[in-house]
Amino acid sequence: MGCNLTMKKALQHYHTTNNAPFWKNLLCALVAVLIVALPPVQLAKANILDTFGKFGVKEEAELGKKFSILVKSRMPIIEDPEIVSYVEGVLDRLQEHIPPQPFPFEVNVIVDDTLNAFAVPGGYVFVHTGMLLEMEHESELAGVLAHELAHITQRHIAKRIEKSQKVQLISLVGMLAGAVLGATTESGSNVTGGLITGSMAAGQAALLNYSRDDEREADHMGLIYLTEAGYNPKGLANSFAKIRKRKWQSGSNMPTYLSTHPAVEERQDYLADRVASLPKDLQDRPENDTKFKRVQTLVRSQFTDPATALTYFAKQEQTPLILMGQGIAAARINKVKQAADFFERAVEGAPKDYLVLREAGKFHYTKGDTNKAIFLLQKAAVRNPDDLMTLFYYARLLNDKGDSKTAATYYQKILQVLPEDSEVHFFYGKMLGQSGDEFNGHLHLAYSALYRNDAKKTAYHMKKAKAVATNEKQTAALELLKKQRDERAAYWE
Repeated sequence: MGCNLTMKKALQHYHTTNNAPFWKNLLCALVAVLIVALPPVQLAKANILDTFGKFGVKEEAELGKKFSILVKSRMPIIEDPEIVSYVEGVLDRLQEHIPPQPFPFEVNVIVDDTLNAFAVPGGYVFVHTGMLLEMEHESELAGVLAHELAHITQRHIAKRIEKSQKVQLISLVGMLAGAVLGATTESGSNVTGGLITGSMAAGQAALLNYSRDDEREADHMGLIYLTEAGYNPKGLANSFAKIRKRKWQSGSNMPTYLSTHPAVEERQDYLADRVASLPKDLQDRPENDTKFKRVQTLVRSQFTDPATALTYFAKQEQTPLILMGQGIAAARINKVKQAADFFERAVEGAPKDYLVLREAGKFHYTKGDTNKAIFLLQKAAVRNPDDLMTLFYYARLLNDKGDSKTAATYYQKILQVLPEDSEVHFFYGKMLGQSGDEFNGHLHLAYSALYRNDAKKTAYHMKKAKAVATNEKQTAALELLKKQRDERAAYWE
């Protein structure tokens, strides 16, 4: 998967012979010297731990954690493991070719139709659903993420923070939120802007603004990470082109970096020229988009306007995957008969596809056909025993049939992987309460409300749990819940 020697030399040659006009001060000149002195991949592999200054690992991790809590307290986060694990997989593939980091990376997918993705200090990565849907190939999504990771590995934000040590952490969280998330409407529903290739817009976040040289370095390093990970190197420049095209076609919101960096066309040309200098076998790498298309179908059918999704799917080849998407979208607007037909045709066309079986099983469960749901979900579980969504609905079926003990083992297994899934906490809490475990029932219902950012219901169930707590273990569990509640409540409006 790594770059061969020819590719390394090609990248190095282009970078060292075409960058001179952009190094405008002594610091940038020094960076240029370092890049000339070291092959790009060697520079990429430099130990990031050696570059940490006064704003160290602890401070970066704390800033990232607080920012992550802020985002989760304001934005709808997808918990579907099929979608989240896919994005994690793309990130993991890139991570194998970036410098060692002092913290693990965490991925979250935000339900928002703007074309945005960003990574912040501390290893927190966020991708908007709009970015997942607008890209044509996985390599383009990977290109965006590679660029964002480069901003972190090169410590572009952290270095700027180091220059202003008097700024308090809470102020930095606010600045970072303004810069990354941009302005919101009065309802808080329209989040724009982002860090994708340097989108720093608000005047209050001038401290965090990426420079033109930061962007060039992130372009350079991002292309290295992308290519070393085995992707088609055209992915990064192609992602730029698609974002600009959508802006002109629809007039929709565009990441701030494109509106504040008028030289984006020049950057696209620069990247295209660099790719053209690579060996042809790298330029012609095949695109493997099978998983990407599956995730796009799930996102479109579950998290966009269902009527619009149905119109889109109707224009596509009627594969089992597309039929599944139509079934999901139709069910969301209560077209039950139509949805049932779509799912029947999808299962008939792909009887061994666990995703199709799972979604069909979910549909039949929600419309009350328990026997058909069990049949489909059991088949899905056989095909993929690790699919947590299948296990979740199977647990609900088991509880409905009176086997709460077995259902509890499934709920617990899911929460080990998805500890912040509000829906799992909700149904697990209801089951526990119905079976007589009042404390844990209210505890999980409180967590469910917390992760839905429902302050009133969180407080209600915390109070109920506290009233029935009888031992130190339960008291400690309440203290942990209170701590997490307080972290989020700091950002609740």
